[in-house]
Amino acid sequence: MRIATWNVNSVNARLELLLRWLEESQPDVVCLQELKCVDEKFPSEPVEALGYNILVHGQKSYNGVALLSKYPMEEVRRGLPDGDEDTHSRYLEAIVEAPSPIRIASIYLPNGNPIGTEKFNYKLAWMERLRAHAAGLLALEEAVVLAGDFNVIPTPLDCDKPSNWVDDALFQPESRAAHRAIVNLGYTDAHLAVGAEPHAYTYWDYFRDAFENDRGIRIDHLLLSPQAADRLEASEVQRHVRGWERPSDHTPVMATLAD
Repeated sequence: MRIATWNVNSVNARLELLLRWLEESQPDVVCLQELKCVDEKFPSEPVEALGYNILVHGQKSYNGVALLSKYPMEEVRRGLPDGDEDTHSRYLEAIVEAPSPIRIASIYLPNGNPIGTEKFNYKLAWMERLRAHAAGLLALEEAVVLAGDFNVIPTPLDCDKPSNWVDDALFQPESRAAHRAIVNLGYTDAHLAVGAEPHAYTYWDYFRDAFENDRGIRIDHLLLSPQAADRLEASEVQRHVRGWERPSDHTPVMATLAD
């Protein structure tokens, strides 16, 4: 099973690229982030024509997550627990009814900038809600994949020049510690588990020729429960997609799990 995550940075603006990538890479399940559209504006028809079932948790102009699956999906959750006052569409979870079922979540974690503001406090509080929910999922003893744009640079090896990020919410000690707290519950970072090289970035700014000069960061992750990690065969950053015309500033990341 090929499971991918991609922050598309506006699904309608990148629709041509999304369809091209789906046909080229043939993922079985896709976690999309930053849709920037409400549910009814998601381009369902052309995506369904490629054989995908679709779940959307959208929001006008901002945020938004989706799950695309070649298999039926059940037990859908939109939003994290304890978020009655949280209006951001950042979390979508379902069980993918493949021959070996797997629970998959598409995650768009808050950016948190600027630090020292309520935006950073919201990021940390959201991460604590995610940690608590992720712990509960492990207790189910199921194959689980938490995939998406985590907006966290886990280590200095995950960015080109750490000194450029010391004042950014993505690289703060609190953000990195919150990310570790999730991983340390018992999740496996698919990228690290396959022995991938450091400095394999998933995001490059649009400015100052960042992509051309490989000044990037790794903030898009797939975290696997032990039952999913046991099935992990490969993980790849599909860097070439960032080089297509009018790309997202992120590129897809794909993990392959044994059926």
